[in-house]
Amino acid sequence: MGSGMKQVPISIMREVSKPVNGMIAPTLHNNHNKLLGLEVIRFVSALSVLVWHYQHFFYRADKPTDFVREHQPLYSFFGFFYDYGYNGVQVFWCISGFIFFWKYRYAIAEKIINAKSFFVLRFSRLYPLHLVTLLLVALLQSIYFFYKNFYFVYQNNNVKHFLLQLFLASSWGFEKGASFNGPIWSISVEILIYLFFFIILRYIGSSLFINIAVVFLCVIAKLADFSNSIFDCLAFFYVGGLSAIALQYFEKTKYQNVLRAFTLCFVVLFPLVVFIDNMYQNQYFAYFFLILYVPNLLYLGAQNVAVHPVMQKIIEAVGNMTYSSYLIHFPLQLIIALYCLWTQQAIPRHSTLFFAGFMLGTLVVSYYVYRFFEMPVQASIRKRFR
Repeated sequence: MGSGMKQVPISIMREVSKPVNGMIAPTLHNNHNKLLGLEVIRFVSALSVLVWHYQHFFYRADKPTDFVREHQPLYSFFGFFYDYGYNGVQVFWCISGFIFFWKYRYAIAEKIINAKSFFVLRFSRLYPLHLVTLLLVALLQSIYFFYKNFYFVYQNNNVKHFLLQLFLASSWGFEKGASFNGPIWSISVEILIYLFFFIILRYIGSSLFINIAVVFLCVIAKLADFSNSIFDCLAFFYVGGLSAIALQYFEKTKYQNVLRAFTLCFVVLFPLVVFIDNMYQNQYFAYFFLILYVPNLLYLGAQNVAVHPVMQKIIEAVGNMTYSSYLIHFPLQLIIALYCLWTQQAIPRHSTLFFAGFMLGTLVVSYYVYRFFEMPVQASIRKRFR
């Protein structure tokens, strides 16, 4: 970090810690441990997706067999993640929106960051690991198909879908279903939102009302059953952005403590109200619960906190590994499936020890993938094209 700048969460703030055209983006704050809580929320979201996708071990072709959700390992402890872990993706989108608005809202609108810089930042962060995992899964799926005559979980592994994945376009409406490293679908959708975000800020402006209008139109589309994953991503991205705008505004006013207390009460009490009034039975419950609840949770998570430096490093480390865990957990599952196939033994999917080993192993591998691949490759690309 620059001289006189206090330390902030590395994985979240690194992209704007360096000058852009000789200037620091004005959205960068010098507060100690700002946004550190978002690292924790992001890690929990990544963990929820890992637990949700544990069901892959029950798959034969594209469907689970002999699968009882409640019989999965440690269901009494991880039941919430087993049941609702797929919603971690919406939380990821919301966190992305918060961070992007926090870092880039004024920088893009005021032309401090140009299109090339923005593209290089996104490309260097997302594409290298995506390319490696895509090639790895393509190879492993070919081997699996040779033995079983069908693929593991995701079946649309042909040339067309490989090209879609190669260009991160696997969820733009041209696909026939999930393919290759299936979890990349949410990143594919988010790429389009990044483009929309940049164009709106650069050519229309950073007005609060524009951002509110985007969320409003997405909600209307949802209620009209006109929505899809792109509209959903746009809504969560922008509502996360509104949370960031609120924090940047109110932290400079005398109302910040009042709003913080109100937000805390909402985060604690809203789930209780939902449970008591049986709101969860509504068909749009998950969507509207998350779109109301997560931005408030992020508002609290982004508050200034004071933690021991060792704890800060631990939190940053678990935050760093979220993207790698998201992309490598399916290749690891495929490797395990192939190993069990070669050794002619069943996957011990009901074993608590196996579950713990898979989860811990994925997190450990994710950390080292980030440290020894993601980070150096990202730095190299940014240095080359900066």
